[in-house]
Amino acid sequence: MVISVAAALKIISPVDGRPHVPEVLPPSVPAPEFHVYYPEVSPEPPVAVAVPAPAVPIEVPAEDLSPPGPEWTSVEIGRGENLSLIFERLGLAPATLDQILSSGEEASRLQRVYPGQNLLFQIVNGRLEAIRYEPSLTELLEIVRVDDGYKSSFATRELDSRTRRAEAEITSSLFVAGQEAGLSDNLIMQLAAIFGWDIDFALDIREGDRFRVLYEERFKDGAKVNEGPILAAEFRNQGRTLRAVRYSAPDGSVGYYSDTGAAMRKEFLRTPLKFTRVSSNFNLSRKHPVLNRIRAHRGVDYAAPAGTAVKATGNGIVAFIGTKGGYGKTVALRHGGIYGTLYAHLSKFAAGLDRGDRVTQGTVIGYVGSTGLATGPHLHYEFQVNGVHRDPLTVPLPRADGIPAGELPRFQSETAPLLAELDESIPGAHRVLAMGGESGTPTER
Repeated sequence: MVISVAAALKIISPVDGRPHVPEVLPPSVPAPEFHVYYPEVSPEPPVAVAVPAPAVPIEVPAEDLSPPGPEWTSVEIGRGENLSLIFERLGLAPATLDQILSSGEEASRLQRVYPGQNLLFQIVNGRLEAIRYEPSLTELLEIVRVDDGYKSSFATRELDSRTRRAEAEITSSLFVAGQEAGLSDNLIMQLAAIFGWDIDFALDIREGDRFRVLYEERFKDGAKVNEGPILAAEFRNQGRTLRAVRYSAPDGSVGYYSDTGAAMRKEFLRTPLKFTRVSSNFNLSRKHPVLNRIRAHRGVDYAAPAGTAVKATGNGIVAFIGTKGGYGKTVALRHGGIYGTLYAHLSKFAAGLDRGDRVTQGTVIGYVGSTGLATGPHLHYEFQVNGVHRDPLTVPLPRADGIPAGELPRFQSETAPLLAELDESIPGAHRVLAMGGESGTPTER
């Protein structure tokens, strides 16, 4: 294979110090051996050569001949700094700051700057000519000097969006496969969150599972500045295929739904914490490790470091909080009139949590410990349906509300193009395709 010499080799001429790259032959022509010779530097002065004037005069626009404008000074807001301190640091008078703040309603945004943000100052001969401040990637506040003081203006702009597709086969873990497919950690976490109600990514992932993702990237002035949300995704896990698409409802709410309109989100999370492993499964005939006798184990034990946050798996009301025999420090939640969950062996409770409080899904209610009859730090988690204990790892979880029947035509009309674009992905692992380029065709990267 002929490698581009232009890309691999740069030769600097000792004569004029400029880079010179050997000519590269087309791939169809064998690459010959070549040698680069530098001409000797002559000590003689250069010889003047008469060059005839061009037949047609070259016109240079006037703006190209104008001197460059004044430079901008960038100032990063430090901790504890305010505008007065910044103006003082730049040698600007307090009266100038007063003029700036009275230049218009938009100028008040300067009083809400935060540490780490930047302000651009244009100062000529000690006089402030202009200030530029970008509160966000899409906003610009500009203040310029005019005859009678300063004038402020505020503008917003849309970022350029490009759609990308990625797909991969899992050989070790979701994160490794995602990174090899070019996905950021943020996008991998989004993918896990979308399917986290149906797939336990600590227990259910198998070698050979596959996923494909359609997502947005956002650009400003040609440079990538952030990633948009996942627009559609598919996950093949242990022979089953799950699909999800992002949809904005008429009331402005946004969620992920299956292609039939069922909500991906469930009323309950499958697991209440980030754990190391399942140390004990649901087993009604288990021998208790401390009591050394048969005692039904009506929940699942998740081994995790002491202090790991424990979250409510669903919206509910605190039915019990306190010490409960061998369970140690325990929180029990009631979810409507059908479901109940219990979290035991906690080291401590969330600050301010009390019986009767309402909690939402994902709220931290306590922290992993080893109180009660426990051999080490872990969480004992129980799930009840109508008062009957069910295996938290396998119990079918109730879904949140899906798309109403009357809204299904709108849902299908808006999501069909996204699912079609997702289906265009080319089979094969670790592939990323960019859409929306100059040619309008996919380009692999």
